[in-house]
Amino acid sequence: MNTPRRNLLQAGGLAFLAGYVDTLGFIALFGLFTAHVTGNFILIGAALADASQMSILLKFLAFPAFIAGVAGARLFIVAVERHGGPALALSLGLQLLLLAGFMVFGLLATPVGNTVSAYAMTAGLLGTAAMGVHSAISRLLLAHLAPTSMMTGNVTQIVIDSIDVLRGAADVGTSARCVKFFWTILAFGIGAVVSAFAFHAFGFAALLAPILILLALIVVDRREIAAAAAAP
Repeated sequence: MNTPRRNLLQAGGLAFLAGYVDTLGFIALFGLFTAHVTGNFILIGAALADASQMSILLKFLAFPAFIAGVAGARLFIVAVERHGGPALALSLGLQLLLLAGFMVFGLLATPVGNTVSAYAMTAGLLGTAAMGVHSAISRLLLAHLAPTSMMTGNVTQIVIDSIDVLRGAADVGTSARCVKFFWTILAFGIGAVVSAFAFHAFGFAALLAPILILLALIVVDRREIAAAAAAP
């Protein structure tokens, strides 16, 4: 697979996944943002001002869970790279395991109801940790791609670049950067919409979709490594 096609596959798949998981967590677990730390800060403030909200502990714990996901991924990647292992494939596998836990505990928590049960709490924290791993992978292993879970920065960049193109001040890489950010934003938005319908149809079982995306990306990465090793 050539580099542009691989980059599009990785960026599109991971952005779709991020939009999908974040939306599902928001709908299923009391407005929890699994991939959006800024949103959780806002929700914590709102919950503190409204004592009737029962999900405040989940939103408080989501922040350290996200940090744990990022920190764990960093240490994991360092260890894998030190031993010459396939860092991307194994890191995606770590995210896959956490998302599988999110799905399993979500199913156990069903129906979620109006209070945060232990199962629902565990599901939310595993989902948030999974997206912490996701963010770390984006920064550490896929930094050449547009960020796949932080759309505010992506939208800002594509607007700036588009204005530069329109006023004739674009440089050589501006158009290519616009394309890169556009497909990532589109994939995230599609993932968010698909997730809403999928959760209403299948509940937490809808998390099979991002799990399958991660499996596909792992297979592609392993094949790329094998092909590179076999090349003369």
